[in-house]
Amino acid sequence: MARWENIESVQLFREYLRIESVHPNPDYEPCVAFFRRYAASLGLPMRVVEAVPGKPVVIITWQGLCPELPSIMLNSHMDVVPVYEEHWTHPPFSAHLTADGWVYARGSQDTKQLAIQHLEAVRRLMTAGVRLRRTVHVTVVPDEEIGGAEGMHAFTLTPEFRAMNVGLELDESMPPAHCGNDIVVFYGERTSIRALIKMSYKLLSNYASDLSRQHVIDTYRVERRDSILGRVLVQILVVRGRGYCLATLLSRCSHAI
Repeated sequence: MARWENIESVQLFREYLRIESVHPNPDYEPCVAFFRRYAASLGLPMRVVEAVPGKPVVIITWQGLCPELPSIMLNSHMDVVPVYEEHWTHPPFSAHLTADGWVYARGSQDTKQLAIQHLEAVRRLMTAGVRLRRTVHVTVVPDEEIGGAEGMHAFTLTPEFRAMNVGLELDESMPPAHCGNDIVVFYGERTSIRALIKMSYKLLSNYASDLSRQHVIDTYRVERRDSILGRVLVQILVVRGRGYCLATLLSRCSHAI
């Protein structure tokens, strides 16, 4: 274990993971303080922008040789989703390090490791004497796990963001449904799993029959052809006061998604 514990980047990673910036009430101030120390150790300036009070966006900047060029923005988020400790092998904010180098903590994949990777990449380039033509902004935003309305979205509407003149941004994402001939590059913190879902008319129609007739205000029947399913007949029940539509497949089918 000592092999890993003595690596500075691992120490910084574990320190960051121990900050409980967890929903529903994340405390972002310890994260901001952590990045102030980090930026100071790199000799880089750091700014904090709060487009919404209490929602800080951290910006650490490595200025390029041609700052007038569009910049590079390396983004991650500091908030993490809730935890259920009874399902964890190790406490979720202990940043437990195993002898073979695994770190267990909430946020270790989504996405506290990204900020460390971005800043350590900058550190290595600076140590090697590399100077880039373009300015690099390492940003860390709040509230990504709840949609980012008061985090990244609000930040993009500020004059501070416009002044950054971002030409390329690298972030976590997922493959778009249609990207044409474009090559999409992003960080994917998970891999997808293809699941086989089987549905039948009998199962769903029994469920539909349990609904009170007075709640069903309209029905639609739509027939379509599908390359996998063949002929599919769908009945949609619009249900009053339930906040959803119940779709009933009238043909027995199975479909991989």
